[in-house]
Amino acid sequence: SFKEAYGYAIFPTIGKAGFWIGGAFGKGEVYEKGKFLGEARLTQGSVGFQWGGQAYVEVIFFENERNLENFKDSNFALSAQASAVAAAEGAAANAKYEHGVAVFTVAKGGIMLEASVGGQKFKYLPKD
Repeated sequence: SFKEAYGYAIFPTIGKAGFWIGGAFGKGEVYEKGKFLGEARLTQGSVGFQWGGQAYVEVIFFENERNLENFKDSNFALSAQASAVAAAEGAAANAKYEHGVAVFTVAKGGIMLEASVGGQKFKYLPKD
């Protein structure tokens, strides 16, 4: 949960679209123990069968300082194998960390048919 995580990155709107080649982009904010640290950018590329577009929210929880620092150092990427949980009511309260990270997504709209391979990359921008 937000209270129990050492830190988190929240991307309120990620836009994703694809037709054989796809991509996604979103802007977010990064927090450490509830304190705003800076902004982040998410980019994603993918190849394979995909058609459509969608918008969704993504929250990445960091279990400890090391995981958050790795994200801030821009050494952070989520592979195609990374598991994201479609958040239902109360899902964040039962976060299961995998390698110190838990990822939740909530669809905002659209439809996307896909069987593709790709990963997300992140860039951290500290506040001035």
